[in-house]
Amino acid sequence: MDWDLISFITSSKIRFKLLTLLNKQKRTPTSLSKTLEVHISAVSRTLTELVEKELIHCLTDKRTKFKYYEISDKGKNLLKKIHEETDTTSGDVKTP
Repeated sequence: MDWDLISFITSSKIRFKLLTLLNKQKRTPTSLSKTLEVHISAVSRTLTELVEKELIHCLTDKRTKFKYYEISDKGKNLLKKIHEETDTTSGDVKTP
């Protein structure tokens, strides 16, 4: 398990929330921005970070507007591990 990647996601509420929302359905940056009530530039910056880590990918990469994003298999697996291994409300590791 990649604890650095888990830490990267859980250390930012917006990263964790974007990954969670994209796990439910494909979304645009505008849609994510409205849902999270976060400025579009923060959403775009975070999407870029998640793409670079290969946790999500853009379905309409050649477009400049109305880009759609979805979670990758790597992102789904990471999100599953986060839910299994950590208390997502505090970020603490679950103990047996």
